[in-house]
Amino acid sequence: MTGPDIPRLPETRRLKKRREFTFVRDGVTERRKSLVVQARARPGEAAGGHIGEGFTATKKVGGAVQRNRAKRRLREASRRLLASHGRPGWDYVFIAREATLDVGWSRLLDDMESALLSLARI
Repeated sequence: MTGPDIPRLPETRRLKKRREFTFVRDGVTERRKSLVVQARARPGEAAGGHIGEGFTATKKVGGAVQRNRAKRRLREASRRLLASHGRPGWDYVFIAREATLDVGWSRLLDDMESALLSLARI
């Protein structure tokens, strides 16, 4: 349901290629206890009106099962927060940390929200 009084949130698109992740790596970074968020504006015509999102977890997080669980938690948190706190024309990469698995859900949401708000001020 959309109307004149209901603001439309920007679309999010998944980053899938390595070059997209490495492009964002050279941008700005915000670190929190439970995650790291990297962001970078897309140049020129590539900017578009959407928000790019990517998720990764290193082997420091744990085995494949733990890494997948950490990325699922990040994806769900991003689904709730990125459209309202992200900037259209920017790409974001969310990196899981060891604490991503153990931290409470509300703390994970708070960490992601504070990182996104800090990045929005840049």
